[in-house]
Amino acid sequence: MKRIACFLLFLGLSVSAAFAQQSTMPAVPALASPMRSYALRLRPGQDLRQQLTAFTQEHQLKAAAIVTCVGSLTTTTLRLANQSGPTVYKGHFEIVSLVGTLSVNGSHLHLAVSDSTGRTVGGHLLDGNIVYTTAELVIGVLEELDFRREPDPVSTYNELSIYPLAPAKPKKSRAAEPEKRAGKQ
Repeated sequence: MKRIACFLLFLGLSVSAAFAQQSTMPAVPALASPMRSYALRLRPGQDLRQQLTAFTQEHQLKAAAIVTCVGSLTTTTLRLANQSGPTVYKGHFEIVSLVGTLSVNGSHLHLAVSDSTGRTVGGHLLDGNIVYTTAELVIGVLEELDFRREPDPVSTYNELSIYPLAPAKPKKSRAAEPEKRAGKQ
């Protein structure tokens, strides 16, 4: 019994030391922002990712996130963990979860779907996810942030970098232009 207690104590100390070592890494700063939201519905035959990309471009979203998504698909196309190419599933699928970030600078979305037996699969959302009956989405826009994708030295992937959104430059008043021209004459 003493040996087991000593082993568990040693194991606990080892795990604690490992966590303490990880905590020496610099923290990634968190930025706050007010959020406004959009609600939209996709129709049968539309491509989920393509529509999200088009919406992001149309509204020039710098920093947004999927708040919720429910619906169904007839084709699901995902990049599964540690795989380089797509995996395509045909049939009828319920959208169990869609999460991630959206930005004109690059998006990162994960989708989970279940089939008629409840089997669930998930991965990176790719083009080729075709809406069956509906996809009902709420998108939250973080108005004071700018999401960018930048190389991370540890993962070697382009990862999320969060910046405060630069304030918009005031537009020059057109009313002042005639006075300017009048003064030059």
